[in-house]
Amino acid sequence: LKMKLLNLLFVFIFICSVISFPYERKSERKEKRVQYAAWDDVNVLAHGLLQLGQGLKEHVDKTKGQMRDVSVKLKVFNSSVTELSRLSQHLQEDSEFLKMKAQSLEEREGQILNISSDMQEKAEELLRDRQKFHEKLNKLEEKVDGMMQGEGLNMAGGNHSDTQIIQWMLEAQNQRIDELVERIKQQQDKLDKQNIRLRTLQSQIQMRSERQKEDETQQNENVEQRDSPVALSSDCHDLFLRGEQASGVYTVQPADSLPFEVSCEMTSEGGWTVIQRRQDGSVDFDQLWDAYQSGFGSLDSEFWLGLEKIYQLTKDKDYVLKIQMSDWRDDHQTVKYHFRLNGVESSYSLRILAPSAGHLESALPSESSGLAFSTRDKDNDQKNDLNCAKHLSGGWWFSNCGRSNLNGRYFVTAPPKQRHQRKQGVFWKTWRGRYYPLKSTIMMIAPAEIENK
Repeated sequence: LKMKLLNLLFVFIFICSVISFPYERKSERKEKRVQYAAWDDVNVLAHGLLQLGQGLKEHVDKTKGQMRDVSVKLKVFNSSVTELSRLSQHLQEDSEFLKMKAQSLEEREGQILNISSDMQEKAEELLRDRQKFHEKLNKLEEKVDGMMQGEGLNMAGGNHSDTQIIQWMLEAQNQRIDELVERIKQQQDKLDKQNIRLRTLQSQIQMRSERQKEDETQQNENVEQRDSPVALSSDCHDLFLRGEQASGVYTVQPADSLPFEVSCEMTSEGGWTVIQRRQDGSVDFDQLWDAYQSGFGSLDSEFWLGLEKIYQLTKDKDYVLKIQMSDWRDDHQTVKYHFRLNGVESSYSLRILAPSAGHLESALPSESSGLAFSTRDKDNDQKNDLNCAKHLSGGWWFSNCGRSNLNGRYFVTAPPKQRHQRKQGVFWKTWRGRYYPLKSTIMMIAPAEIENK
């Protein structure tokens, strides 16, 4: 632009010089006369050049503004590209970390399984040796009995002492074998705990990976969801009323809540939303308050849905709580309650509205103000000198630690002999007693209207 203005200035000077330059004309007298351009012509040319310069200046200013806008947009675009690159790098790092973690867990699980199989083989070998020893012991006892019967009551003192020595030796050996078997059982319990922890870690890694995938999918579909929202059911019974008949995992959205997945049990009477399931000990239920509030486990196996989600499901109307239990003889029992669950401000206190339906005496206290939920890091029970969650294991609506605890420790193998360990298990006192660990439990809820079907 500067070059154009300079060129125009040179042209203007040149025109003025040509117009003002004197010229000669021939005449008879050959006299020279000088002529100049009119002042009005010069003013017209100057005015035109000024207008041209003003137009060029306006064009330059407009171009500069457009260039500034383009520069700002380029900066925003560059920052967006940088942020996307950073997010992509973080996702890649998390993915590599999860892969390494999963590989490490697989290796540890393989090592533990190998150790477990070796211990199992040793235990079986010891049991076989113990069986052989018992057979030999029985034969020796038969021989000793025969000797005592053959010689009568007047048996010599030396022989009698030898028989007692043999019996004492056999008893001592038998006691040692029992101690070895007990140690093997303890080692097996430890290995079972390690297996449970490994399965828990694997499920947590799987859930974290699935959440990352869901977050990526949700980021890609946010605009579409805003343009065309889909009305979701409020719970499993609402799904049943809309025609769903198959049990499984569905997505629901209670009023004023975000969508989340639940496990539904569809029956002839309606749809039940499962809030807890225990069946094999694959998930450790000795969790802290935050875990019980948000939920943990896998909807396909063992899990706790989460106190906040249960509250969102039940906050607008009365619900029925149905509990199904089974013992190790595969006997089953079911109890039902009409209940209300309060929010986090009351520590999710549970209030029983009506007595339980069934043949069992209730194991949930019917406090008029409700019974707060307790975990080992948030003691809300009614026992002033004891933390029931820490004493019994797991989180529950504890009153005085003794009526029920369906979130206690799950014994994969035979329960321990010590009473203080057995009472840490999953129990319902009014059915099998406080010291009987149950085999399976399922807690599910549905609107109270389901009982009118």
